[in-house]
Amino acid sequence: MKRILSVLLVLILILGMTGCGQAQTPESTDEQTSEVKDGTYEGTGVGRGGNIVVELTISNGKISDINVKEHHETSGLSDAMDIMKSDMIATNSIDVDSVSGATITSAGFRTAVKDAFAKTGADSSALVSTGTVEREKRESEYTADVIVVGAGGAGLSAAITAADNGADVIVLEKMPMPGGNTLISGGEYAAPGNWIQVKEGIEDSTEQFYNDILAGGDYENDPSLVRILAENALDGANWLKDYIGMEFEDNMLFFGGHSVERSLVPKNASGYEMISKLTAKLNEKNIPLHKNTAATELIQNQDGKVTGVKAQYGDQTITYNANKAVIMATGGFGANLDMRVKYNKDMDDSILSTNTVGSTGDGITMAEKIGAQLVDMGFIQTYPTCDTQSGSLLYVGDVRMEGRSILVNKEGHRFVEELERRDVISNAVIEQTGGVSYMFWDESAMKDSGLAVTHEAEYNGLILRKQLVKADTIGEAADFFDIDAAELKKTVEKYNQYAKDGKDLEFNKRGELVPFGEGPYYIMVSKPSVHHTMGGLKINTDANVMGTNGEVIDGLFAAGEVTGDIHGTNRLGSDAIADITVFGRIAGQNASK
Repeated sequence: MKRILSVLLVLILILGMTGCGQAQTPESTDEQTSEVKDGTYEGTGVGRGGNIVVELTISNGKISDINVKEHHETSGLSDAMDIMKSDMIATNSIDVDSVSGATITSAGFRTAVKDAFAKTGADSSALVSTGTVEREKRESEYTADVIVVGAGGAGLSAAITAADNGADVIVLEKMPMPGGNTLISGGEYAAPGNWIQVKEGIEDSTEQFYNDILAGGDYENDPSLVRILAENALDGANWLKDYIGMEFEDNMLFFGGHSVERSLVPKNASGYEMISKLTAKLNEKNIPLHKNTAATELIQNQDGKVTGVKAQYGDQTITYNANKAVIMATGGFGANLDMRVKYNKDMDDSILSTNTVGSTGDGITMAEKIGAQLVDMGFIQTYPTCDTQSGSLLYVGDVRMEGRSILVNKEGHRFVEELERRDVISNAVIEQTGGVSYMFWDESAMKDSGLAVTHEAEYNGLILRKQLVKADTIGEAADFFDIDAAELKKTVEKYNQYAKDGKDLEFNKRGELVPFGEGPYYIMVSKPSVHHTMGGLKINTDANVMGTNGEVIDGLFAAGEVTGDIHGTNRLGSDAIADITVFGRIAGQNASK
């Protein structure tokens, strides 16, 4: 009996101890939460454009607000901070997912919030997570007249046009925000006969533009598609300006390979102007945009007509039925290393990419599986003057298109015409010491271009990362990058003489030659990165996708970088924005019939 009582006593004690432990759990949680003192705390991180400064507000031991006091991130990509802010408040946690396509901005924002939280004196584990981020509720099936896959410039142009023609439209976008490569581009638009050319008395024509596109692509383009682009480019620019509300600067750029200056510059020289205005029009017309939704498969009926797409939204598979058509506007495959190497072995991991992480060729792959014809897949363009660390485009370098800079090598010598085609310059850069080039310009070029102000974030970031130097003398600037200063001085003197005489005797540089004046002087290091994939789906002049049998794939249209045969071997600068607008509108119009 004593033995039984002893056992029972031990069991009671064990159960009691266990029960006490369970009962103290909420109290323990409360103690952890109370360690986080209420108040507002400031923190700093470093994004792509420089410092990100935030104010973190803690109320009742939880994150109640995060105010971004200062940042220098690119418009559009800075939206990533708003997304992360909402997630942090919703989950009461700093460790939320980065925003795809804005990795550097995401990292800088998170660092700033962590820095602010550290000033509470509490460990981050004291923040009690309130769960996962609630996703937008979705049905398992949707139906519309037209389903547009991809919310870059081409997809948004197509969606708006289809809706204007009376169609019900749904747009799918696999990334957390719209824009694609258009968002991170300079947004320049090549349009012959545009309003600035007229004002400045520059003679141009659709025929001249047509010939420039063909020559720029080594005549590997489909002339019928090039003709459509050339003849409709100006109308597309006017549509963006007058209907979409896109604003343009009062100047143009002279991109390499063009015979005249014809490239319109959007407000702030950024693709954000185009995407923000197209998105505003999309919202105005109440066209649903389903973000974070990756199309995975095209649906066909028994007759082979494309009648919809299947898409993945988190763990949910959704069917999108199209009463009339599907428009593929998913962009190129510049961010898909395996796909690049498959079609061009030279485009391996030794070359970085300017593209967003979403440019993985999904639309090409999906359409190929149902018999779409692919063309020009081996033609992959590199942009010659990109960030040596990230591979991204450098818009401060647009001083080159202003005709106000020269490219030199480590030895201080020019080696190529600065306004040549992108592929020609890229190939020339690769042959130089270290596989890089150095862009040189003076203070007057910087002031006249306004690029240090327009692209202040990029400028500051380049200075911080020692990719750009500003110095009082040519020698000091050269020494910063270990360039032969004596030879660079000779090169500048020679170029100034060419400018005085009005003729570049070395490389026959087109456009006006402007001599370099007083300092300060600037030098920026750069290298080529994968920029545009010219290959993709074969389309006809109505933007129908063509099958391998030469017949139209009923119900399937395409526009933008997902298509091929428009730019041949090499796309000229600013032709892409004209392309996505012209063929986006054509696809939208014909898909809505």
